[in-house]
Amino acid sequence: MSEPSAGEPTKPPLKGLVLSGGAGTRLRPITHTSAKQLVPVANTPVLFYGLRAMVEAGVTDIGIIVGDTRDEVMAAVGDGSQLGARVTFIHQEQPLGLAHAVLTAADFLGDAPFVMYLGDNLLQGGITELVHEFRHGDADASILLQRVADPSSYGIAELEDGRVVRLVEKPKEPKSDLALVGVYLFTHSIIDASRSISPSGRGELEITDAIQHLIDRGRRVDPHVVTGWWKDTGRIGDMLEANRLILDVMPHRIDGDVGEGCVIEGRVAIEKGARLVRSSVRGPAIIGAGALIEDAYVGPYTAVSDGVVVRRAEVEHSIILSGSRIEDLPARVESSLIGRDVVVERTDAQPRALRFMVGDSSIIGLL
Repeated sequence: MSEPSAGEPTKPPLKGLVLSGGAGTRLRPITHTSAKQLVPVANTPVLFYGLRAMVEAGVTDIGIIVGDTRDEVMAAVGDGSQLGARVTFIHQEQPLGLAHAVLTAADFLGDAPFVMYLGDNLLQGGITELVHEFRHGDADASILLQRVADPSSYGIAELEDGRVVRLVEKPKEPKSDLALVGVYLFTHSIIDASRSISPSGRGELEITDAIQHLIDRGRRVDPHVVTGWWKDTGRIGDMLEANRLILDVMPHRIDGDVGEGCVIEGRVAIEKGARLVRSSVRGPAIIGAGALIEDAYVGPYTAVSDGVVVRRAEVEHSIILSGSRIEDLPARVESSLIGRDVVVERTDAQPRALRFMVGDSSIIGLL
């Protein structure tokens, strides 16, 4: 067999594997009733950003690992045609680690190389260049890394001469500040490696152990240090920060109804069917289809989802999910993630009191 000519890929087209089976405990109570990968950032489910990044990179045959929230994920994604992909759903009985997810998808993956993308991660700039480099190179794995201030909180990679030599999960005394980002590229050798490792102390098959197994056997694992932003949206602070980053690059467009006397400042997207009445919106911000903003102020870095009502209230740096209503509040709502069909209002009833119906793991701050 002849050597590939310059520019000719050394690997066949990649498949995609997206993990969307986690419980999302750090985003409760939102995730008591919704898959964490479907919580919207800038009014688009987090999961869709990863899927779109794959399609843009030419990866269109995609398997999605699903768990207890599989019905909701399947309903949102469908067959993938809306995104230009062909999607296969793969059920994982229990979330027993990323390497376990690889083994669960072994039949779907076959002998193909693939890119694995954690469904609650966001990565600036997409993966097109990474996929191209991997197809045209001879690495068995390529991992994405980013420098972090607190490496003891992450899986960390140690490098020598530009190659990965050691991976350590949450080291007490880190020898590197390069944390693993939730995007990986593999040949099918990772499947055998995943079969060769034992569960970690927390009872999971860790992908770091499987990659280390490749390294220990002389396989090539290349690093790619990410210089743009990367966000794991598993916590509310990260979700709000991801919302800010996406809104910062969102195009300005006004498709809804902006009434006389309304003020629009900065980069703002107003979807078709949304209405602004005697209100101000200061971008970057997005107002979803069918939303009503009346006698209100929506400030920077706010995503108002479809069908939301904000009336005689102020909201800033927040995400408000569909069908909720915020009305007659004496203070500004800020840095908040408000779930679906929530009512936050003030009435004139006497005596003055605070009344709540609050689910598990909720946070209420009164300032």
